[in-house]
Amino acid sequence: MIDVTNLSKRYGDKVAVDDLTFQVKPGVVTGFLGPNGAGKSTTMRMVLGLDTPTSGSVTVGGRRYADHPAPLREVGALLEAKAVHTGRTARDHLLAMAATHGIGRRRVDEVIDLVGLREVAGKRAGGFSLGMGQRLGIAAALLGDPKVVMLDEPVNGLDPDGIRWIRDLLKGLAAEGRTVFVSSHLMSEMAQTAEHLIVVGKGRLIADVSVAEFVARAAHDTVRVRSPQATRLRDLLVGPDVTVTGGEPGLLEVTGLTREQIGDRAATAGLTLHELSTQQTSLEEAFMTLTRDAVEYTAEPTAAGRTAR
Repeated sequence: MIDVTNLSKRYGDKVAVDDLTFQVKPGVVTGFLGPNGAGKSTTMRMVLGLDTPTSGSVTVGGRRYADHPAPLREVGALLEAKAVHTGRTARDHLLAMAATHGIGRRRVDEVIDLVGLREVAGKRAGGFSLGMGQRLGIAAALLGDPKVVMLDEPVNGLDPDGIRWIRDLLKGLAAEGRTVFVSSHLMSEMAQTAEHLIVVGKGRLIADVSVAEFVARAAHDTVRVRSPQATRLRDLLVGPDVTVTGGEPGLLEVTGLTREQIGDRAATAGLTLHELSTQQTSLEEAFMTLTRDAVEYTAEPTAAGRTAR
């Protein structure tokens, strides 16, 4: 388990992490989400002792990372896929790491096969694509068969088959009772992979909840209605706390009423409906809604962008 308590990190006047407290528990995939500059990478670096907290503490399995006698066997981490000697082959890179912990060659071969690098294991890592580099980084993270796996943006550079592979891998590790902590900007992937979320913004904790509860917080389910009498139907539906918009002829999108309420009103008025469906809030929509005030870096259209045709 990862235990973060009142953790803060300042760089001069800049507060990167601001009094964070949360736990990452075993047996589930926990997603670590936040806008750019939210403090995710800094927090992960402090878990591994790469950055020293200004205040607060972080432990893994009840100890600071540096206090574990064999840290690779406790925590497997991928923070930067390019953190590898580019002149070494993939196998030699892993063998060098294994030698620091008395890990045998057989385990090196196992993780090479696990991440799908057998065909290129004898090639220099400096020539690897981003996706191959990610696979090598994941192999290094799993080398010590650790109880805790922490990955920062592990799907970067992976093709669809690779993304599905890492999804199944993370779920499998959690099912074995390991602690799995993973950050990603791909909300659609987090929705399919994570069961629990830690969400931060401007260094502060925004949410520590299940995926379902996080989405429910921002839920504003929209009902999609298609009718040849859409104009008359709109007049029946509009009211206090009810919003009706139309993107195309015959189509209405309604918030503030359920499908049943809309269907009942249409039936009472004798109006025909060709579609009546609920468009549920996605994880991405919930994330954008609940972190809107915590976005530190935003882009605005330039003058050229506003006038371009």
